Amino acid sequence: MYFALAALRAGPLHGHAISQSIRELSGGRGRPSVGTLYGILERLNERGVITVDREEVVNGRNRRYFRITDEGQALVEAEARRMQAAASLVLRLSGT
Repeated sequence: MYFALAALRAGPLHGHAISQSIRELSGGRGRPSVGTLYGILERLNERGVITVDREEVVNGRNRRYFRITDEGQALVEAEARRMQAAASLVLRLSGT
């Protein structure tokens, strides 16, 4: 969920582009299957943190572009701050 929202901070993207961005942002560790990705996108859309920006037909196939909402932007920023604070705590406790 986090990487999908982070990917959309750059602007509206379609599913395949979101998947590629997730791989890049996660250093190759995040590789959601098509079904998993679209399930995530559907749940994020239902929660109102992303929305459908537009749809177009490419090579006879429907391509849906998603964009992050203000609520989604706030959520991903809050999660980034939470992860940063957690990492700082661990590093501080380990003396690094």
